[in-house]
Amino acid sequence: MTSDWSGVRRVLCVRLDSVGDVLMTTPALGAVKGADGERHVTLLTSPAGSAVAALAPSVDDVIVYDAPWLKATRPRTTSAADHAMAHILRTHAFDAAVVFTVFSQSALPAALLCYLADIPRRLAHARENPYQLLTTWVADPEPAGGIRHEVERQLDLVAAVGWRPADTRLTLCPSPRHDEAAASMLCSLGINDDAWVVLHPGASAASRRYPAASFAAAGRSLAARGGVRIVVTGGADEHELVRDVCAQIGAPAIDLCGQLDLGAFAALVARAPLVITNNTGPAHVAAAMGTPVVVLYALTNPQHTPWQVPCRVLSHDVPCRNCFKSVCPETHHNCLRLVPPTAVADAALDLLQSRCGAARGAPVRVEG
Repeated sequence: MTSDWSGVRRVLCVRLDSVGDVLMTTPALGAVKGADGERHVTLLTSPAGSAVAALAPSVDDVIVYDAPWLKATRPRTTSAADHAMAHILRTHAFDAAVVFTVFSQSALPAALLCYLADIPRRLAHARENPYQLLTTWVADPEPAGGIRHEVERQLDLVAAVGWRPADTRLTLCPSPRHDEAAASMLCSLGINDDAWVVLHPGASAASRRYPAASFAAAGRSLAARGGVRIVVTGGADEHELVRDVCAQIGAPAIDLCGQLDLGAFAALVARAPLVITNNTGPAHVAAAMGTPVVVLYALTNPQHTPWQVPCRVLSHDVPCRNCFKSVCPETHHNCLRLVPPTAVADAALDLLQSRCGAARGAPVRVEG
């Protein structure tokens, strides 16, 4: 097995998850790239993750792959696409592959793909013995040994081969075109001061969604108490949700649902005084852009809190915390539902007034 990584120049990094997961991997991708950009980094990622890769300065090339071992993958009836992907990877003649996974995933399917592509060095976390699938095996201490922040997990992985980043912040770089578009949009909306926030009420998993009515109540309170305008955003499939939230907030709300790609959204967030969102991709976009964020943080998992940015993390403590479920197994959603909207408005006003605060702010448990 090849375990010497000193001469590695062409690296395949595998992160097949969503926007937030890929964003939280950007510090580790920076470590792979190297301080002087000495390594060429190709990211193998999902269609959603490719949007982040296009704006990540440490990524040189992107290969999009719907891996059949990921839950969001479209159904298919043959393995032709997977054989084709192994062939595509083989033609790139990579020196090494790094497989990034959340602790609940197995890295071995991706490691097998890299093995079949004849990539000579293969690094990943694994709980079970990978034998020849990995040439550098990092034993996975999670969850039995405690759960690290997702950023720390990936940084620890690449540190196993001596790669450390110059900067541990999340990185996302919208283009000048995106920035100009955001500035023009704000001008057209008549927003030219700091009295506004971005509110993003959606999330891919039902268990991570604060109720729409509660988001709206928080928005109304924020507008009434702080004179703040509410810019409500959402994906192309969230129009009904955003319309509902805007209708309940009333006049201070502006509906931008479906109007922004990731680059334009990041540029908007970079100009925003504050973001209010669930535990979902926009929370990590805010962290990457250095924008303070209030997160309605469902207690489904502990490792995705905002990274190195002023924040308030709101939840209601429940006995079923850390269930790691996409659908609330108790059906009550109490870890979010019982957070009072007034607490959300209080947290937002606190951040708006201070415009500072502890990086990676301590979680705030709200009893209701």
